[in-house]
Amino acid sequence: MEEFSRIIATMLKLPEHRVNNTLKLLQGGATIPFISRYRKEATGGLDEVQIGEIQTNYEKLSETAKRKETILNTIREQGKLTDELQSRINNCWNATELEDIYLPYKPKRKTRAEAARQKGLEPLATLLMLQRENRLMARVREFIKGEVENEEEALKGARDIIAERVSENEEARNLIRNAFSREAVITAKVVKGKENDENAAKYRDYFDFNEPLRKCSSHRLLAIRRGESEGILKVSISPDDTNCTERLERKFVRGNNECAHQVADAVADAYKRLIKPSIETEFAASSKEKADDEAIRVFAGNLRQLLLAPPLGQKRVMGIDPGYRTGCKIVCLDAQGTLLHNEAIYPHPPKSEYQQAARKLVKLVEQYKIEAIAIGNGTASRETEQFVIGQRFDHEVQIFVVSEDGASIYSASKLAREEFPDYDVTVRGAVSIGRRLMDPLAELVKIDAKSIGVGQYQHDVDQSKLKASLDQTVESCVNLVGVNVNTASKHLLTYVSGLGPTLAKNIVDYRTENGPFQSRKELLKVPRMGAKAFEQCAGFLRIPHAKNPLDNSAVHPESYPIVEQMAGDLHCSVEDLIRDKGLRSQIDIRKYVNETIGLPTLNDIMQELDKPGRDPRQKIQAFEFDKNVRTIDDLKEGMELPGIVTNITNFGCFVDIGIKENGLVHVSQLADHFVSDPTTVVNIHQHVRVRILGIDHERKRIQLTMKGLNTYNK
Repeated sequence: MEEFSRIIATMLKLPEHRVNNTLKLLQGGATIPFISRYRKEATGGLDEVQIGEIQTNYEKLSETAKRKETILNTIREQGKLTDELQSRINNCWNATELEDIYLPYKPKRKTRAEAARQKGLEPLATLLMLQRENRLMARVREFIKGEVENEEEALKGARDIIAERVSENEEARNLIRNAFSREAVITAKVVKGKENDENAAKYRDYFDFNEPLRKCSSHRLLAIRRGESEGILKVSISPDDTNCTERLERKFVRGNNECAHQVADAVADAYKRLIKPSIETEFAASSKEKADDEAIRVFAGNLRQLLLAPPLGQKRVMGIDPGYRTGCKIVCLDAQGTLLHNEAIYPHPPKSEYQQAARKLVKLVEQYKIEAIAIGNGTASRETEQFVIGQRFDHEVQIFVVSEDGASIYSASKLAREEFPDYDVTVRGAVSIGRRLMDPLAELVKIDAKSIGVGQYQHDVDQSKLKASLDQTVESCVNLVGVNVNTASKHLLTYVSGLGPTLAKNIVDYRTENGPFQSRKELLKVPRMGAKAFEQCAGFLRIPHAKNPLDNSAVHPESYPIVEQMAGDLHCSVEDLIRDKGLRSQIDIRKYVNETIGLPTLNDIMQELDKPGRDPRQKIQAFEFDKNVRTIDDLKEGMELPGIVTNITNFGCFVDIGIKENGLVHVSQLADHFVSDPTTVVNIHQHVRVRILGIDHERKRIQLTMKGLNTYNK
């Protein structure tokens, strides 16, 4: 592990002892949120991103170590493993370089070169490579025997052997690799006959496309690769072939005789048939991996913003899933999100039961003391919003339009069936909309992150890498906010540090059988809750109204004695310490530094005592779309509108302006100054003002700008 620590520290430019301590904690079963929050002394205050990078690089190095063992064993079995070769492999941690070293020893299927060797032509290839023979054809005739029938066959076989030698030469491969790195151009062309395919229109921009690979943005590359996988586009990556061949010739061709001409032909063949396809595949994979990483980074950032969206909190909420023909499904929820009532109303065509629907709506709001109404933003959303706004209630009711993305996925899921076995998908969907207003995080964790609607090309990127990143993002958000152990669902508890499906279920079962938890210590009575799991999860679980007020804070139970010591030194209780800022101001935290707790943890404790259990999310804000805009036909160039940012990509952001189609604000139109990263300017769910730049009615595309317009604070 020490060697890994040294390599990772160099890669990430971090002190080696911090990396080593972090790896020890990870190896010991500690989670990233726990290490980041409660082990700052050991890590030097590394954040979750840095700890995640350490973990990822450790896993990559572990895979490389396994690969090295396989390579060493294979070469050893061939009897070709020298001390020098073994030392070189042991000291190599670059996966590409490692495979280049292994290439000459790698077991191959029967190649043209191997067939030529079996015909006894290797000595002829060696003779040609020396390029000293002036009576070539006379020497070639010596090899016309057995399966070799004539001079040309002998020369062809020798050239095949030379081509393979050239293709396995590390320097030769690096020459071409460097050329690809500097000069490679990615080219896309429409496959003949596919121009009018039903899926071809969205790839029209790439029917005759070329761009330097190093300048090709991740979203363009992923779009091109998707077009290729759908059979619409033919894609290639290539540098200047003539220059590459000349570079190889300068390395291998050392004369102007017949042998040199044969070697030149073999070099050209090696480049075209062996090296170029191999390096092209390598660069196709590496550029795709880079594009994947960028898309996943943007997706994870969007997801984080969405999960940390402002919650309404524990209020009595009505959820409405709007519709025309099937009506608007209404559910009434109590402050804990429990379903109290459901029914359908039909205020819109074709039934148009406006008066009857209005009476029902008003009655339900009064009967269940509804404090806020959440309206899904799908079909008939704008009409339903205006219908609700037009009613008079006997008390103030807040009205919000809520994203429906993923609600239908949840409503048909196994989890939704377990929660609401006696209700159909429409009721479950409306409940999800209502609960999403109350606490977006608690509800959205139930939905596959890929279905929430804040990513792009999420089905085209490496799925295992995407899942790992999104799971880590969800885990980070859940633990940042903290979880009320007495109200959290089994699914939400699953993401708490140190828990998982089994312990989450056991906690809910224990709660059902024994009633609400009275203290964090009581968690140790949950079946299979060992000391390690308790250590990892306790600081992230909250118990409101617990006897010990620290149980509803982010102060870890291991630090309770320090807080109690602070209170004792001031001759007051922990409750007094939390309640009285004057008492806290008298504390000199340096007095409480010891072998295990340093200033970073003590500073965290003081911040938490100042606002115990504070939700880090912002306050929710109401929003209203322009009443005069309902469809794309209502739009005009130059029109200014309010909107909500629904998705962010590395080429801009999409904005909901109250119609079916979202508009695009290109990165160049986000601000009056240059913007390289859209996430520095906008957030998911941010309220903005936009101006219409262009409308493509045929492709249903709307171009927007935010330049020169006032936006709400990011």
